[in-house]
Amino acid sequence: MNVLEDAAGREELAALGARSVPVVARDGRFVFAQMLQDVVEFLALPDDTGPTLSPAELASRFDAILAVAVRLSGQMPDRFLENQLPNRPRSWRVLLHHVFQIADSFLDCRAMDRPLRYEDLVAPPPEEMRSAAAIAVHGAAVRQRFAAWWAGAAAADFGRRVEGYFGHTSLHEMLERTVWHATQHVRQVDTLLRQVGVAPAAALTPALLAGLPLPQKVWDE
Repeated sequence: MNVLEDAAGREELAALGARSVPVVARDGRFVFAQMLQDVVEFLALPDDTGPTLSPAELASRFDAILAVAVRLSGQMPDRFLENQLPNRPRSWRVLLHHVFQIADSFLDCRAMDRPLRYEDLVAPPPEEMRSAAAIAVHGAAVRQRFAAWWAGAAAADFGRRVEGYFGHTSLHEMLERTVWHATQHVRQVDTLLRQVGVAPAAALTPALLAGLPLPQKVWDE
């Protein structure tokens, strides 16, 4: 049972003071498992989990991944948008929007020089954004916004520390997390399209996924 659907699991999270998953807990303490380096340090493991891809590689990869996301979002038949995801209290419409919301939230916190907030990532899509076509148009605009940000940020210090709801990390690591987080959800959109008999018009190729610290499984258990 997914912890978000299990009453005992929700109580345990509340007792720890955690507002989201995944987390790793031990001896009454916890750390958000959003960043592998935080988990490694929390468990005193010897692994080096720094980003494999450079900021430039991540930016290029993300542009291609967002292009795939726009194509796949536009393919989703509207009649399925209010379906619920497996093991997660989230509709397909919310998932499609969330893919681009991840990038938008990253760009907002960089533009305003403020922490990445959990609330930004889980805000529902605007009420008027009720069709797959509308979400795809929004996604294309987010892709353009990311490209514009990267044009001005390519020479930035990606080793500097920034703050997120999961703790402090480097800008490089936050960019990596933004890319793989959105990519994981694009994998889910691909699966949903196939589930309803729609052949995806674009693919997350092995080359696009290489070097990203993605979960092995597409869906939470």
